[in-house]
Amino acid sequence: MITTPIVPRVSETDGAGHINNVFVPIWFEAGRREIFRILTPDLDFARWRIALVNMNVDYEAQIFFQQDAEVRTWIERVGTKSFTVGEEIWQSGRRCARGTTVYVYFNYDIQKSEPIPNDIAEGLSRLSPPEL
Repeated sequence: MITTPIVPRVSETDGAGHINNVFVPIWFEAGRREIFRILTPDLDFARWRIALVNMNVDYEAQIFFQQDAEVRTWIERVGTKSFTVGEEIWQSGRRCARGTTVYVYFNYDIQKSEPIPNDIAEGLSRLSPPEL
């Protein structure tokens, strides 16, 4: 599991006094940075080989500007051509949001998905879910 600290910004706060729901997927993406490094160590988009195909988010509690938050990220499943990322946002000891994101290993030159190379699949598989 990867943990990524998040410092909420004033600009992410909405009129209801909490972090606006549109920023949760952005925070989840921040938590995937080290997953991206498994696939493309230098993060060079010229060698980028994944495409996001599905994202689900469940909002469980409000997130507030006044406290730092933490994104927890892991791999739920690695398939032949795709993998699923599990994600949660925690603040002040409570889970505020959870979600999943599915990526396919993608060849942009031919516009088709391809099998995930074994070394990458093994690297992804090492990011196990949090202990319950």
